[in-house]
Amino acid sequence: MSKVWSNRFDTSLNSFIEEFNASISFDKKLIFEDIDCSIAHAKMLCKTKVLSSSESLEIIKGLESIKKDFIEGKFTPEAPSEDIHYSIEEKLIDLIGETGKKLHTGRSRNDQVGTDIRLWLRKKIDTIDNLLIDLQNSLFLIAESNIYTLIPGYTHMQRAQPLSLAHHLLAYIEMFQRDRERLKEVRVRVNTSPLGAAALAGTKIKIDRYFTAQELGFENIYQNSIDAVSDRDFCIEFVSTSALIMSHLSRISEEIILWVTDEFSFAKLTDKCATGSSLMPQKKNPDVPELIRGKTGRVYGNLQALLTIIKGIPLSYNKDFQEDKEPLFDTVETISACLKAMTILLNEGIEFNIEKLMDTVNNDFSNATDLADYLVGKKVPFRKAYQIVGDIVKYCLTKDILFKDLHLEEFQAFHSEFKEDIFENLNPMNVVKSRNSLGGTGFDQVKLELIKWKKKLKK
Repeated sequence: MSKVWSNRFDTSLNSFIEEFNASISFDKKLIFEDIDCSIAHAKMLCKTKVLSSSESLEIIKGLESIKKDFIEGKFTPEAPSEDIHYSIEEKLIDLIGETGKKLHTGRSRNDQVGTDIRLWLRKKIDTIDNLLIDLQNSLFLIAESNIYTLIPGYTHMQRAQPLSLAHHLLAYIEMFQRDRERLKEVRVRVNTSPLGAAALAGTKIKIDRYFTAQELGFENIYQNSIDAVSDRDFCIEFVSTSALIMSHLSRISEEIILWVTDEFSFAKLTDKCATGSSLMPQKKNPDVPELIRGKTGRVYGNLQALLTIIKGIPLSYNKDFQEDKEPLFDTVETISACLKAMTILLNEGIEFNIEKLMDTVNNDFSNATDLADYLVGKKVPFRKAYQIVGDIVKYCLTKDILFKDLHLEEFQAFHSEFKEDIFENLNPMNVVKSRNSLGGTGFDQVKLELIKWKKKLKK
């Protein structure tokens, strides 16, 4: 079958330019969506009497046969077909003859590819949302088992205040929930049909855009035909949301990488999710979080690529849009793999060293704020209490001891309001327990949050 535009040209395309121009190598990923789109279009042409019922039925049966052949490995879209749309059309004409040439009536590859991408991405968004739920559930189960496990909290990568490990992990559940909300918003805009916009100006052929939109499960249609074929905002929105998801995955990856070092020893890797060194037999490497951290840059790059593609394109459709697919496809593949890998890592690949964690929070000055708060409870102004505690820290450092090693008389040398109960107040478990403000790390607050998330995740 000749090129769709061949009668306009006197000579054939240069073979290298033909290959350079083609997208079949990657847009064949859209084969099912393209067939579904064409079936809906054929049904619509029958409804509006552009095609007879027998012609529409013949086309639909042909398309379903192509789908079956592809699933069974009997049809492989490939060059010299320029793209998946034309590959299917060629195959259809081979199967049913002249009637197949009527399928493209009232549409262009411009609105066709826009529809295919949206159908494909809509499904992938739903899959990614489920992967995010799986990840949240994994974090929840670890949190639920570690309400009373303490972990040092950091600011500026310096010990700050002790936390419930459950509270720490719940922070990531919150992050991933925002990611889910963003995906939901993106899905609304993805779920808008451009089909029927044709090349850019609509068509004089009698069509019913609302019918095809309904057939394909779209909630709405584009109101402007130019915008319909030239809009790639939804691709950028999706990859932008994906970049944020990857940033959150990268943050927890970085923490895991630190936690499993000998220097931290807050956790250890199991053999299921770690590799060794080809030279150093003692090594156990955190490849999973390192790869996720590395692949984050890949998704950031995809976002930059899409933003660059779109920034200078005049209305309406331009061949530049062929370059939107590979960054989009790669982002979906990358983020799906990373979400699955992190979930497996949390489920099977990491074990927290609870004894080490508890020992760590017992051997630092992260209860210094509670020492100041103790004085505040005795009506000492906070800023004065803050300076007193600074003096006590300095005193302890000169003696290479901690607050817990001081005698009551030493505390009272700094302020007379210190009483015997100061030692109970400085116990890390009591320090965490006392932070019971809404959203805080206090155990009662953490339990309330776990109850809330248990209900949410069940839904």
